Amino acid sequence: MSADFGYWETVPTRWKDNDVYGHVNNAVHYSVMDTVINNWLIREAGLDVHRGRSIGLCVESQCVYKGSISYPEAFRVGLRIGHLGRSSVRYEVGLFREDGATPLAEGRFVHVFVDRDTRRPVPIDEPMRSAMRKLMAG
Repeated sequence: MSADFGYWETVPTRWKDNDVYGHVNNAVHYSVMDTVINNWLIREAGLDVHRGRSIGLCVESQCVYKGSISYPEAFRVGLRIGHLGRSSVRYEVGLFREDGATPLAEGRFVHVFVDRDTRRPVPIDEPMRSAMRKLMAG
């Protein structure tokens, strides 16, 4: 499963991420996925979060938990594109232990790209679309 991801990033946990049960709280998993997706968009796909004409809005998210992690462990996060539409994209995210093989969670995020001002859907433009194609699963 881990070989199916085209982009990888390591995200450290923080002391405050642990909950009273002694493991990283489920809400942190969503934050980690959102961070990795946006890091990739900025670094690899040319997203300008401050001045770009379009922005991605999360319209759907899901996380299936497979295992737990605790501070000071780090997440090894794999990212791929499961579906690329005209103005939307579905990211598939694998959260693993630092070994990159032991699964912790499987997630997905759907972004719809919209005009920054009108909030109406707009096509995903180049070079972002090309970067997304390179990350397509399968």
